[in-house]
Amino acid sequence: MRVLINPVIYPTGPVPAQGCAGIGFKPVALTIDRHMFFPRWHRFLFGVEQHSEVPMLKYHKARGALSNPDGRFELNTHESVDDGWAVYEEDDKISSISRELLPDKAKTIINYNQSPDIPFDRSINPYRGCEHGCIYCFARPTHSYLGLSAGLDFETRIFYKHNAVEMLEDELDKPGYVCKPITLGINTDAYQPVEKELKITRGLLEVLLRYRHPVTLITKSSLILRDLNLLSSLAVQKLVSVAVSLTSMDNRIKSTLEPRAASPAKRLEVVAALAEAKVPVGVMVAPVIPLINDAEIESLLEQAYQAGARSASYVLLRLPYEVKDLFRQWLQVHYPEKAKHVMNLVRQSRGGKDYDAKWGTRMRGEGHYASMLAQRFRHAAAKAGYDHRNLDGMDTTRFAGGLESGGQMRLQL
Repeated sequence: MRVLINPVIYPTGPVPAQGCAGIGFKPVALTIDRHMFFPRWHRFLFGVEQHSEVPMLKYHKARGALSNPDGRFELNTHESVDDGWAVYEEDDKISSISRELLPDKAKTIINYNQSPDIPFDRSINPYRGCEHGCIYCFARPTHSYLGLSAGLDFETRIFYKHNAVEMLEDELDKPGYVCKPITLGINTDAYQPVEKELKITRGLLEVLLRYRHPVTLITKSSLILRDLNLLSSLAVQKLVSVAVSLTSMDNRIKSTLEPRAASPAKRLEVVAALAEAKVPVGVMVAPVIPLINDAEIESLLEQAYQAGARSASYVLLRLPYEVKDLFRQWLQVHYPEKAKHVMNLVRQSRGGKDYDAKWGTRMRGEGHYASMLAQRFRHAAAKAGYDHRNLDGMDTTRFAGGLESGGQMRLQL
């Protein structure tokens, strides 16, 4: 049960003619635990009543989330509610939040999975949290494991694995290690803004090149072109492929959906530059959001192909855990006229729920709408010229583990 205590007000100057709603009064914020129970006579005497208002939201420059809700593992939760008493100037709703970098010493660096609906069994995430601020990011709930919020905390409190390079060398040097392609940046973008100064992803690529280990990358950042020399060297040995995430060609959608990611035009330039350097590159139309960007599937595939992409895939919007509430807030603020219809189509594709994590359907959904998307994508990809049958696989036979890669064993101190 959510409750709201009617605020106590006090005058800060002469009483204005318009009464209590005037600027001469300020509300006193009172915080109460959501688990508190107030009997009916208490509600009458002290003004406590059940309340169903939308939580008070605040805009932040170049941030995707509109709130910072408590993580799902926290014992106590807090919620700000706009009760109508506060008076804001327009500029008060817009503020900036600075980034905080935090070291995250990794005990292991390669994450293994057995999921049947993704084309890799291992990955590396140099960072936890992501400044791109994509409101739909399925990795947002992972910040709850750190006692932080999946909202603004996820975008502003970034953890970096400062020992990632050394840990990767240790992993690849193990006698029993079996070489298979490693995917970089599956949870959070390995080329998010902080990579420009920390260069952890570049260090990992240098190790993978030295060990002749195959790697795939998924990104929506133009910063990847900084490492074009490494990617080209990997490509010559059939050790790399890149997927560029492309969501919409409309900058108005991108600016709120993915506020700190590269512009749509810049992402196509990345595809073109990689293709020109003979780095295998594809496009990932993700996520497909009903009534927001689903009408662009055909044009996105066509433009990406013209830029040089030769493989394509898509993912239907995923809303696990806290992401569903953050996304609903985003809809209510940016697309209030579409919000209800969008969520109806989402639930129609997820067995009547906001999200279904079931293997086999979590990436594409099910039902009539999901089936229509699959058919449209398949036909559009074929029409554009994508032919997955002719794609060359990556070479795992070149792997040089152990002493072969460095020539001298590193001392373990």
